[in-house]
Amino acid sequence: MTGMLTSAGLIIAIGAQNAFVLRQGLRREYHWLVATVCSCLDTLLIILGVTGMGLLISDSALLLTWVTWGGVLFLLAYGAKALHSAFYTNRLELQAGGLSSLRSALLTTLALSLLNPHVYLDTLVLLGSIGGRYPEQGRYWFGAGASLFSFIWFFSLSLSARWLQPLFRKPLAWRILDGLVCLMMWSLALLLISEL
Repeated sequence: MTGMLTSAGLIIAIGAQNAFVLRQGLRREYHWLVATVCSCLDTLLIILGVTGMGLLISDSALLLTWVTWGGVLFLLAYGAKALHSAFYTNRLELQAGGLSSLRSALLTTLALSLLNPHVYLDTLVLLGSIGGRYPEQGRYWFGAGASLFSFIWFFSLSLSARWLQPLFRKPLAWRILDGLVCLMMWSLALLLISEL
């Protein structure tokens, strides 16, 4: 559950990748492929973070302390950014026209997923450092929960996009979503502080 909730707090914040998945879902253009690629890339990075970065961090008490405080600062800043966004008008703007080929959809998905520095902070560093705090079997369950939520999120976003379109044209929906993300991020930061 901790893996799923942590992943949820990081992934739900609407950025370029989620907006692209939502847009493709609204248009029904390669939306299953887009959701699959995003989920698989997240899972790969989560596994690398939990097994590699997590192991490296858990072997060093000093590094664990530094990374934990880094995670706390990141979560507090991420929550503050979401809170700031909650007070401004946010809407999903759909651009006219879609992607004409499977290749362009795949390349756009890869670019939005792998050229985003936040994906590395979220999966390798943050999820890796939180997962690294658990014993070996616990970190695998943490990673499985985080990966599971990634699949749930991207496929739900793609599947439900048409029903969400009227809702997310309203600024209040974005404000509520950003407010919830802020609460979740700050709660996780307090959890990390309490474990120091």
